[in-house]
Amino acid sequence: MKKYNFTQELANQINNYQSIDAFYTKIMKTVEPANIGFMYIEPGGVVGMHEAPVPQLFIVIQGEGWVCGEDQEKVLIKTGEGVLWQTGEAHESGSNSGLTALVIQSEQINLA
Repeated sequence: MKKYNFTQELANQINNYQSIDAFYTKIMKTVEPANIGFMYIEPGGVVGMHEAPVPQLFIVIQGEGWVCGEDQEKVLIKTGEGVLWQTGEAHESGSNSGLTALVIQSEQINLA
């Protein structure tokens, strides 16, 4: 598992189109087809330990929670942060207070 930061502080200002106070953070460009969706984990909720069938990018867009691998060591994760699990990597995620995550799954995920 690798952790990434997608917060506004790392975004680029949009200077085109007469834009004002607008910023953009590129997540990735897909080469292979991708499944993109939201995951909602309610307070006290857990997505149980399982292996990633393909690379999975999990970006928290609201709230906070935790993720862990087979070692069961919980890593805290909050809004603007994400983790990338590779194919076959066992992992689990949950939240004490609830979270919403953007989940991208694809045979090929290349992050900067």
